[in-house]
Amino acid sequence: MHKHDVKGVLFDLDGTLADTAPDLVHALNLSLNDSGFSAQPLDKMRHAASHGSLFLVKTAIPEADETTQMSVQQGLLRHYVQVNGTYSRLFDGLAELLTLLDQQSIPYGVVTNKPARFARPLVDKLGLTANLKAMISGDSTRFAKPHTAPMLLAAQQIATPPEHILYLGDAERDLVAANNANMLGAVALWGYLSATDKPDLWPSKRQFEHGASLTQFFSQ
Repeated sequence: MHKHDVKGVLFDLDGTLADTAPDLVHALNLSLNDSGFSAQPLDKMRHAASHGSLFLVKTAIPEADETTQMSVQQGLLRHYVQVNGTYSRLFDGLAELLTLLDQQSIPYGVVTNKPARFARPLVDKLGLTANLKAMISGDSTRFAKPHTAPMLLAAQQIATPPEHILYLGDAERDLVAANNANMLGAVALWGYLSATDKPDLWPSKRQFEHGASLTQFFSQ
């Protein structure tokens, strides 16, 4: 994959574009406290932050029964409405990358499985709304990633053929979705990968260690 192949860029949100784990784990711990469970350290839970609220809960209290886990999940979502965007930040080097993409007139957007009621306020708090050419949430189409529907809708919104779109994600489903949509999938190695993840086996065209390596790629 070369820079001249890329005419547009799409990002996963949690664990790729933004470090949202501090907000998610804070909301989780508030809900755990409500239900009489111990709080969980951020470092222990960070790897789970890309996989949704229920996965976070199951990681925190794997021995709890399903009814309890669902109750804690609902509490997490209630607290998350209040804390969403409070502690989240763009990952290092990503603000500089977005500025470079703007300078090069390369359109970019977000494709996330996070519901719009959480994703859009978060993107707004990060100061990205004005420059994003696509903002696709988990409920923007009938299907979420790894289905191609949200990917292809984003491609329409940034007016770029899928084969010329670089899609960055930190989970296997991101790369499967990109591959199935005929996009140039790349792994964001700075994201919420766990010790058991095997990104070398994901269907990607490239891996990037950090935001600075992306900026270097687009500066060639």
